[in-house]
Amino acid sequence: MRCDHLAFGVLVWLASCGAAQAVTDEIQVYTGDIVAPGVVGLTLHNNYTPDGLKTPDFPGGLIDNHAYSSVAEWAYGVTDWFEAGLYLPLYSNTAGHGWTYNGFKLRALFVQPDNAEKDFYYGVNFEFSWNQKQWDSQVNTGEIRPIIGWRFADGFSITFNPIVDNSYKGFGALEFVPATRLDYAINSHWTIAAEEYDDFGSLRRFLPADQQWHQLWGTVDYTGNPISVEAGVGFGLTPATDNLAFKLMLMSDLTGKDGLLGG
Repeated sequence: MRCDHLAFGVLVWLASCGAAQAVTDEIQVYTGDIVAPGVVGLTLHNNYTPDGLKTPDFPGGLIDNHAYSSVAEWAYGVTDWFEAGLYLPLYSNTAGHGWTYNGFKLRALFVQPDNAEKDFYYGVNFEFSWNQKQWDSQVNTGEIRPIIGWRFADGFSITFNPIVDNSYKGFGALEFVPATRLDYAINSHWTIAAEEYDDFGSLRRFLPADQQWHQLWGTVDYTGNPISVEAGVGFGLTPATDNLAFKLMLMSDLTGKDGLLGG
């Protein structure tokens, strides 16, 4: 058996062993990748929090501890600079709620054409969510995710997503939730990375340091055909953050064109 086939099998086995993951739809830094025009892509996000917060963010909300969440992310390449996306279904299994359907969201991703060929790559992603009452206290929420990245000759690249979450309650309710990724391409198939996900609170006034969310992740990416994989483990850095979380993403080109553009 080839080593890459064996490694892929191990990652899939790890996915089947997990019962649950952190209560969010995706744990991912956007690096300017989009599928090629005419290509339909599917990413299955799976997240599990074996050691997380034991109180919900709002009355009636989901509890992170021992929570599993998953969503199917559908993507369609419209042009070489625009990708449309749909997250559906979004569901979870949590203490007190069991299995729940949590809503869906639409995505519009705009990037610099030929990002993969550029040392400096960029883009911006917009998301519009319709939420069930246990998923979010607001029915409609949104996200603006700029993408800024630099690629270096020695195989390293760094990407920053200065994300702003929007609950449509005015500027004072906007939240700053950035994500950062430093990765190293071992070869054309394997990449290792360190990622950090943060929630500083309102743009108008950040939360006290011990109430902010900061989580550091180690990830491994495998790029293959017909399936690519990203797996990682995250560790909380503040009392307001889940202590331990896992993620597993399975990605495939459903049209068989194996087309991907970007960083």
